[in-house]
Amino acid sequence: MGRVEGKVAFITGAARGQGRSHALRLAQEGADIIAVDLADHIPNIDYPSATEEDLAETVRQVEALDRRIIATKVDVRDREALRAAIDDGVAQLGKLDIVVANAGICVIADWKGTSAEVWDQTIGTNLTGVWNTVQGTAQHLIDNGGGSIIMTSSAAGIKGLPFLSAYVSAKHGVVGLMRAYATELAEYNIRVNTIHPTGVNTPMGTLGGDAFGPLLEAHPKLGGMLANLLPIEITEPVDQSNAVLFLASDESRYVTSLELTVDAGNTQF
Repeated sequence: MGRVEGKVAFITGAARGQGRSHALRLAQEGADIIAVDLADHIPNIDYPSATEEDLAETVRQVEALDRRIIATKVDVRDREALRAAIDDGVAQLGKLDIVVANAGICVIADWKGTSAEVWDQTIGTNLTGVWNTVQGTAQHLIDNGGGSIIMTSSAAGIKGLPFLSAYVSAKHGVVGLMRAYATELAEYNIRVNTIHPTGVNTPMGTLGGDAFGPLLEAHPKLGGMLANLLPIEITEPVDQSNAVLFLASDESRYVTSLELTVDAGNTQF
């Protein structure tokens, strides 16, 4: 029997990268999946946007595991469309047990190169999108007698990584949301936690080499903040998904309001 057998998980940013990995890892352990992703062009980012074909591939891979999946193209900033996708998925699969607020974007720029558009876009996706996700799912968890909410923060949600002011602000804000919701939703047997990755081997996670280079050359004292304590440069998506699985499963039934670092010691510097 799988570690989340018979449960239903809602995952944002599921078209590829960490989101797809979370969907597959939970499906491998018995969960059915409600998946959403923007799956469209995102302005200002320096890595390829996810596509509808990527989302369809997530569906294919989950179904190959003999699990059910409902996938919808939706922007987490669109509160009403997101709520409609949640409600439709729950109506089709019957309930909701697990929420993984994973969708996010990243733009590397120094403080004076961070435009108002980049700020609004990053806060809207990485912070307001998480708020929209919880606002749309919490009642379903309450109706189901409890559940687990896992929010993707970052090492940048614990320390002030350079050249990421909008991202750092959003990811710190996710920790605040986690703490607030962990407090308010505990009486309904809902646990709320964050995971804090270091770099992850995804299109977003590997963008930093070219973008950080000139900035670190100009500000060399800041380079050490990006280093990991363990002798690796980057983690794999499944490393983060294993943490999500633990927080989604009954193995963590008394774990709430936790900042779970899967960061190879990055936040120790």
